[in-house]
Amino acid sequence: NVVIKNLLAGGFSGPIMPVTPKYEAVMGVLAYPNIEALPLIPDLAIICTAAFRVPAIAETLAQFGCKVAIIMASGMADQNNEDGQSLLEETKQSAQRYGMRILGPNSLGMMLPNLGLNASLAHTSALPGKIAFVSQSAAICTTVLDWANNKGIGFSSFISLGDATDIDFDELLDYLGRDSRTSAILLYVDSINKKRHFLSAARAAARNKPILVIKSGRS
Repeated sequence: NVVIKNLLAGGFSGPIMPVTPKYEAVMGVLAYPNIEALPLIPDLAIICTAAFRVPAIAETLAQFGCKVAIIMASGMADQNNEDGQSLLEETKQSAQRYGMRILGPNSLGMMLPNLGLNASLAHTSALPGKIAFVSQSAAICTTVLDWANNKGIGFSSFISLGDATDIDFDELLDYLGRDSRTSAILLYVDSINKKRHFLSAARAAARNKPILVIKSGRS
């Protein structure tokens, strides 16, 4: 409900297609009973359901031809399927097999204010601007969003990485470094998975625009 509300409030001009077997409509938008019933292949899917349901949904989406999925569920690395494989690993393998990329899991979602896209669980929208913000922490996302809106500061991209099992800082730095709508990049980092890739991407992006990295404390 929150995700659909945010998508509608953002003013996104593309089709928004809720999928749920439970309801005929979500926030007044006609819903489809399953992924196969969709009239179009979505560019982006937002999976907002319990962790144990995610692997099957992700595999169907990937087979259907979806390119990117945001996974909001948490705890997927700690739960196993019947074969003893983690739900996260099962999901990742299915996505890779069919060429679908994953943002998350444990992601708050993302906002691209210049496109009117608010694909997130956030309680408020980001203002349009020229700063790209990427964070591993969902809690920091909501705090920064409140602070920025209060100060009238806008964003070109506002991305919650979550557990960064697939899409990570390095690829986003490559993209944001070339993005004409972005003039500065702000990262909130808990840990770096691909250290060399991160440094290489950060060096390249820093030639064109400033990058500020905030690293949280060790625990």
